[in-house]
Amino acid sequence: MPETLRVLIADDHPLFRDGMRGLLATQPDIEVAGEATTGEEAVRLAAELEPDVVLMDIKMPGLGGIEATRRILASDPSLRVLVVTMFEDDATVFTAMRAGARGYILKDDDKDDVLGAIRTVGRGGAVFGPGVAARLTDFLTTSRPAASKESFPALTDREREILHLMAKGASNTEISRLLSLSPKTVANYVSNVLHKLRVADREEAIVRAREAGLGHEGP
Repeated sequence: MPETLRVLIADDHPLFRDGMRGLLATQPDIEVAGEATTGEEAVRLAAELEPDVVLMDIKMPGLGGIEATRRILASDPSLRVLVVTMFEDDATVFTAMRAGARGYILKDDDKDDVLGAIRTVGRGGAVFGPGVAARLTDFLTTSRPAASKESFPALTDREREILHLMAKGASNTEISRLLSLSPKTVANYVSNVLHKLRVADREEAIVRAREAGLGHEGP
């Protein structure tokens, strides 16, 4: 690890950037390498500045933080991205992980937790803020269909996975984020599921799925 961790702040809110810059300025082992206000700018500055850690907001104008994370790591897998956001739903957490984020903390976490996360990720570790790790573990252990293929033999593996997420209560938007599919593709899958199950609507499909053992959150 270098003596001083160089951090790129990527967030479109000036107040957050100002506050984070002020916080990091008080730390002798951390310095701000640069600031980005859009996902596109984050990708460009990450390549130019080669920071040790990129603090990445998820919701930004244009290119979102998760896609920016994918592009940054595709260009240089050695860079480390720490997601800092207000969103803590399961789909967002999981999608950030799949994009390659090494950490995920919330904007209202204690400043000591934020600084600790930056140092941990900067040293090559992974960290998830208070409350996130337990929910993430539960989601990862229950996010795949529990029922056998014999329950719905007409469905493909992907359709069964989407039915499982529907039964867990996920909306099309959440499924889209979780599986990295376009909203139109998810809508087509849902339509296929309803057709193959010969049900009238989403609610009836969810009832059928739960009766077959899909969508359960665990014991």
